[in-house]
Order: sequence, then structure tokens, then C-alpha cells
Amino acid sequence: MPKVSSVTVPYASYLRVYEPLAAFPEPERSHWERYAERRERPSYQDELRRSLADLLPTPPVPVPVHESDDAFVIEVDGVVCVCPWRTRLRGWQALDELPGRLPTPVLDAVLPPVVRRQSAADYERWLERNPDARPWIRTSTWQIPLNWFVLVSDEEREYGGGGDGDAGGEATGGCADGAAPVLRYRTPMVQARRRVARGLRTLRDAMDEGPLIDGLVDVGRWLEEFHPRSFVELDYGGLVHALPSEDLDGDHSAADVAEGIEALRRGDGDGAEAAYARLVERWRAVRDRQFAN
Repeated sequence: MPKVSSVTVPYASYLRVYEPLAAFPEPERSHWERYAERRERPSYQDELRRSLADLLPTPPVPVPVHESDDAFVIEVDGVVCVCPWRTRLRGWQALDELPGRLPTPVLDAVLPPVVRRQSAADYERWLERNPDARPWIRTSTWQIPLNWFVLVSDEEREYGGGGDGDAGGEATGGCADGAAPVLRYRTPMVQARRRVARGLRTLRDAMDEGPLIDGLVDVGRWLEEFHPRSFVELDYGGLVHALPSEDLDGDHSAADVAEGIEALRRGDGDGAEAAYARLVERWRAVRDRQFAN
């Protein structure tokens, strides 16, 4: 499949859910069965390039006119699991979040108010017909929310040389994006849900409500929407292109989060503070790259 461009987009990371084919109703299940058999499939970089290309026309196209029929695919123990892109739905949701992230003059210059109003109206009409819609992918820019790391363990960390450029790595047979490194975690849904529950119990016993607890509640509710035999993947995505290899090699954020939560469970405030300080220092350095030349 041809790419929009060869430019690497370095700033997005992802939390994905891969559901088994049995979780999809017909005719969607048959579509994904045929899709999974393709020898070449687009990568997460291709999806980002397409989205950025839509912002170039005048007026810009902030949300695709039609929903994507692409997906990421993995095979685990002979079971094919699919993570649909749902680019249109995610575009609408991202558009809702922009006013809190960009100054109004910048936002108006990139996406004029009339374009945003039309997209919002389209989204409202679509939601009336699809009230239970939810994305299979969550995206973060220039960081990974700490609550995402609660879902995975350091033993599930995969770091190595370039795969085939697809989110699913060696299992997917996607289009190549060169020999870029890959840093990701993948865990069964039942493990991710169990870790959320345990983490919430510990955090609520140790502290008042706050952003970490709120974020973990939100991601836990999201996971409940999917088939119990799904897989959850935390993927550094394009961040691997922005960070030095020594930083990637030494990044064990899931271990730091687990250590901090365990310290809280034991009542070890100093240990929890030390783990949190490592995380803050690491991810502040990553976010600072957003503003570097």
C-alpha cells in the first residue's frame, strides 16, 4: 500500500486493544478475516501521515470523511486479534480536546472556528446513531500517561531493533518503516484489568483523589468495554525516533510505577517518592523535546 510520505512523525505514543475475531459481529468479522490475510498493511506512521496530510488543504479536513477500514493485527497462540484504527472517531474525540491544549489564536489559525463547528455537528449526529461507539486506540503526544504503565509489567517489555513498521511487529507483516527500534509492552486483558484494580485499591488507601487515580479509573472503564480475551499493548510509537537509544534502553517506566505502588502498599513513603521522582525526571526530559529545535 503506498504511503503518503516517507517523513517520520516522532511524537505520538499509543495504548491499543486487540480483540479476537470472535468479538466482532458480521459482516465486520469477515472483513477483518480477509484483512488479516494481506501480506502488506499500513503502519501507525502511515496513519499519522494521512491525518497530517488532511490538514494541508484549504479549508483543512480535521476529520476523515469516511471511517478507516484499516487495523493493526497480531496473532497470539494461533488466535488472530484485531485493533481497528477508527481514525474518524478518534479524530472527532481529539478535536474535542484541542481547546484545552492550544491557545485560541493558534487553534483558530490551524482549524478555523467554522470548520470546528461543522465537525462538532457531524460528530453529534453520528453519536445519535452510534451511542456505544468507543475507540480501540488511545493516543498521547510527547509523553505516556503514568496510569498506562499500571496495566503492564517490566517482564512484558519488548525493546529491540526495527520490526516491520506495523504496530503488531513481527506478527503482522506490515509495511516497512526502516530499521527503527521498537519499545512496547503487551499483556492479556485479564492481567491489565487485575493490575488496574490492585493499583486503584493501593492508591485510594494511600492518597486523596487526584489525576493519577482519575486517569486509572478512566482507563479501567475503557478496558471493560472489550472482550476478556483481548490483548492490551502500550507502544512508544514515534517516540522511539525522538529519543536516544541509551534513553530507550534505560527506560523501565513500568517497573518504576510498579515499585512506587508497591512502596505505597507497604507504607514506604520514601520509596514511593523516589520511584515517582525517577518517572518525573524521565518524562519531563521527553516533553522538553517538544519545544526543542
